[in-house]
Amino acid sequence: MPFAGLDVHRQEIEAVLLNDQGQVLLRQRLPTERAAIERFARQHLYAARVALEATTNCWAIAAILEPLCAQVVVSNPLRTRAIAAAKIKTDQVDALVLAQLLRCDYLPGVWSPDEPTRQMRQSATERANLSADRTRVKNRIHAVLHQRLIQPPMDDLFSPRGRAWLSELPLDELGAAHLQRNLQQLDLIEQQLAAVDQQLARDSYHNPQVKLLLTLPGVDIVVAQALLSSLGDIERFPDPDKAAAYLGLVPSTYQSGNHCYHGRITKQGASHTRWLLTEAAQHIDRHPGPLGVFFRRLAKKKNRNVAVVAVARKLVTIAWHMLKNNEPYRYAQPKTVAAKLSRLRVRATGRKNKGGLPKGHKRTAQYGSGVRTRAVPALDSIYAQEQLPSLAPLKPGEAAMLAEHHLTDYAATIRHSQRVPRRSSP
Repeated sequence: MPFAGLDVHRQEIEAVLLNDQGQVLLRQRLPTERAAIERFARQHLYAARVALEATTNCWAIAAILEPLCAQVVVSNPLRTRAIAAAKIKTDQVDALVLAQLLRCDYLPGVWSPDEPTRQMRQSATERANLSADRTRVKNRIHAVLHQRLIQPPMDDLFSPRGRAWLSELPLDELGAAHLQRNLQQLDLIEQQLAAVDQQLARDSYHNPQVKLLLTLPGVDIVVAQALLSSLGDIERFPDPDKAAAYLGLVPSTYQSGNHCYHGRITKQGASHTRWLLTEAAQHIDRHPGPLGVFFRRLAKKKNRNVAVVAVARKLVTIAWHMLKNNEPYRYAQPKTVAAKLSRLRVRATGRKNKGGLPKGHKRTAQYGSGVRTRAVPALDSIYAQEQLPSLAPLKPGEAAMLAEHHLTDYAATIRHSQRVPRRSSP
């Protein structure tokens, strides 16, 4: 069986073909075009195992090669360079190293995502890029004001009140032109971002795994989509620690002899997903359930930043169990999770559930008293209404944990419907 190494670039591919003894059979440079790749594969790679590094366009090339070759292996470039470090680095050397490592069965491969996961990753990346573009444009608008020593009178410059203030702001000719162009770019990006969010909502509504992740505290559609696209097939992680390590949320370890030091998190894997998880963890300090207790206890013992990172890892751990067992989060606040799932349903389908008392039911005892209340269904009924799996019974260890942290009453309360006071409008 021959072995091939492809050093892939945007415009060209350097290819090397070896026999099972490591002798070079062929060297060829070809353009990074579909027709050229297919022609080369049919002529030389029909019985070969092919290796290439993970790059922006590697998955498109792998999809072309897979039906035409014996096997396609995509390697992690960071680990490949650590194994095959060399002072002389050329495209031919890189292609040869890939082929030799593959021949010796010493090539660290990466998981090849399926087509739905690739599309989900592309959507998540597009939204992240648009969000970054929006931030850059907003910073340029702030710079126009700072250069002229102008302080906006409101905290949010891009609220309706802030935009009205910007439209009436007297500036010099050059500053007014810069401000107008940046505002036009901001409006365009906002429109594109809204269109992407609408598409994400439609895709999420028909994806049961995304709806499961939405039951986690602090997790919205964007976080759920990013996490699911990064993890892909949950079965490839034997335990939740491997999933957390894949996202770089585990401490680095330095061990020598009898000394072992655990440092900061490794920060490997999808940086944007890791950032979204830490942002989601920022809001869990007020959660009344086990996650909130864990956050507050660790923040008091260490500090807030340590607690945020630890909760971000905890979110990945819980998400692994939820996806593995196909079960929603059992300690979610009914009011909050109902609002999140309702917003997703309305954005995706435009369908709103009918409110008010069902026909034949009596009015509440507070009716006519002037005290405004609202009904909060039990967590189980919310999940049933949104077609999510039902909650499994508590295990003895889980019940002991609730009793230890004085959460038994909370866990019982969310499993029953209740009426809570409505917030008065300001």
